[in-house]
Amino acid sequence: MKSLSLIIPAYNEEKRIKKTLEKYITSFNNLLKNKYEVIIILNGCIDNTLKIVRQYSRKYSFVKFRDYKERIGKGGAIREGFKIAKGDIIGFVDADSSTSPEEFLKLYNNLGDYDGIIASRWCKGALISENQSLIRIIAGRAFNLIIRIMFNMNYKDTQCGAKLFKKYAVEKIIDKIGLTKWAFDIDLLYLMKLNKFKIREFPTVWEHSQDSKFNLKRAALQMGLAIVRLRLYYSPFKFIAMFIDRKIRL
Repeated sequence: MKSLSLIIPAYNEEKRIKKTLEKYITSFNNLLKNKYEVIIILNGCIDNTLKIVRQYSRKYSFVKFRDYKERIGKGGAIREGFKIAKGDIIGFVDADSSTSPEEFLKLYNNLGDYDGIIASRWCKGALISENQSLIRIIAGRAFNLIIRIMFNMNYKDTQCGAKLFKKYAVEKIIDKIGLTKWAFDIDLLYLMKLNKFKIREFPTVWEHSQDSKFNLKRAALQMGLAIVRLRLYYSPFKFIAMFIDRKIRL
């Protein structure tokens, strides 16, 4: 059995992090025994997330954390987790338990000879526990179509928060990963593509969080600018992307 490092980026998660840690630790203890670690990267938290995480770290030697006082974004938090992860397989999930430990372990068990595996809410066999609004579905599918066209990647879902990669793949690209908030997952997958790593897309059961912090209207423009910036970065027009970086924090 290969060892697993699970990274959980956290921003003001005092209401959800305890439940998430309890679920994952209970499930992993039963199935992975002592072959895993949990790494929580606190991303500019100003609530009691640190206090809760510190309690778990004192109780369990396999629970580790890093506390960043400044906001470094989800992408920045995951990248910092990549740097300290020791497992043969390195993965990450959101702190809201949208991906259950059972579904995450399905990814782990189906990685096989692939270099990475990503959860998908849109593959055949996937299930979303709560009906989404028509506007959100259309926006999500339109975003995915744009990604397919701009980056020539055929994934049905680049944004689901559960992904796993073998350590050597992460080590190959870690220094090239940008900190773009909204385009982090796309940047990560595109770097895997450029390095010819084989990534499997796997159906998942996704449980919509009632406490989700995602605001579609507020995020739409930022997401659009982020993917344009990223596409420019991997082109002869990289200087334009650098100009955008100076003007807009994405």
